[in-house]
Amino acid sequence: QVHLVESGGGLVQAGGSLRLSCAASGSINSINAMGWYRQAPGKQREFIAEISRDGSTNYAESVKGRFTISRDNAKNTVWLQMNSLKPGDTAVYYCKAPDIVDDDGLVWSDYWGQGTQVTVSS
Repeated sequence: QVHLVESGGGLVQAGGSLRLSCAASGSINSINAMGWYRQAPGKQREFIAEISRDGSTNYAESVKGRFTISRDNAKNTVWLQMNSLKPGDTAVYYCKAPDIVDDDGLVWSDYWGQGTQVTVSS
C-alpha cells in the first residue's frame, strides 16, 4: 500500500506563516514530481506549486514570492512553507504525486493525500 499524509494546517492571522508537510509511505519504488494544490468550498481545485525530483520548481502566480516548496527524496517528503498569508489563501491544501510506482510495479496515477485545512483570518 501507498499513503500520502498531509499535516501542518491550522488557523493563522493574515501576514502569518504555516509550514505544511506531506509524507509518502508504503512499498514505494519511485516518485517523480510532487506538488501542492488547494480547494476552497464551491471552487475547483487549483495548482499551487510543484517540484521535480531534481529540485526544479514551479509556482502559481498568486503565491510566487510567498510560498516555497521543497522535498527530501530520501524521506519521500515534500513541504510547503507559506509566508505572508492572506485570507484568500484559505482552503484545503492537498499533496499530489502524478505517479508513484510501488515495489510491485503498480502505478498510482494522480495520487492525492486527504488534505489539510488552512484558514487565514483578517
